[in-house]
Amino acid sequence: MIKQLIDQFIDITIREDIGDGDHSSLSCIPESAQGKMYLLVKEDGVLAGVDIALKIFNEIDSSIETEVFIKDGTSVKVGDVVMHVTGKVWSLLQAERLVLNVMQRMSGIATRTAEYVARLEGTKTRVLDTRKTTPGMRYLEKEAVRLGGGVNHRMGLYDMVMLKDNHIDFAGGIEKAIRQVQTYLEEKGKDLKIEVEVRDWNELEEVMRVGGIHRIMLDNFSIDETKKAVTFIDGRFETESSGGITIETLRDYAECGVDYISVGALTHHIKSLDLSLKAMD
Repeated sequence: MIKQLIDQFIDITIREDIGDGDHSSLSCIPESAQGKMYLLVKEDGVLAGVDIALKIFNEIDSSIETEVFIKDGTSVKVGDVVMHVTGKVWSLLQAERLVLNVMQRMSGIATRTAEYVARLEGTKTRVLDTRKTTPGMRYLEKEAVRLGGGVNHRMGLYDMVMLKDNHIDFAGGIEKAIRQVQTYLEEKGKDLKIEVEVRDWNELEEVMRVGGIHRIMLDNFSIDETKKAVTFIDGRFETESSGGITIETLRDYAECGVDYISVGALTHHIKSLDLSLKAMD
């Protein structure tokens, strides 16, 4: 499924950008012209998107030759050269912006994630991404989180049960929601983990009483409330903190002893990393 989604994404981005032709290149560069480009790092960070870039080059023109010097997940500095790319100039120019769009965004996410991960050093807590991703780019953005040292929470609605506030309210309460999920999974023969979001202490107590789940999300709990909750849960279920946690408060929540902290900003409040594809003589 993932491969199919990536192939579809690349196909859509190529058709979206090229349309009926790259008339800038077609009008001033001979069809027979061959060239070489290098991918230059212009900002310190963590590199991501190399493997996807290679797929884009290959889809544009399978005769393009690439030589990669720096792999995904590597810390890079200004002036580093990631790869050389050789082939038909028309093809190189058609691929240029698509490659940069993907790699700059993915590298920005990986870089930001690595900053969060560094704040957690020495604790047991891992940083999680969320479903707050760019439509059509979820796999790429979550892969960038992984390359930055983070953990993918779930890919979508299909690979984990997560009962949030609206599920609980529509289902008629926490106990009803959990019981119905357990029955559904048994009937469908599905082995999915169950996570339940709690908004206050009463909901937490109810989840603990009902049980039959894997993880409790403490939504918008203060640091003091989180400490108390982790003590109360006492390792019986995995714990996750979520809601308004910033890089400045991240460590404080981690030191409460939670297993995970989910951060939507990893994928939706991102500054792309500055990269450039330059022609070589």
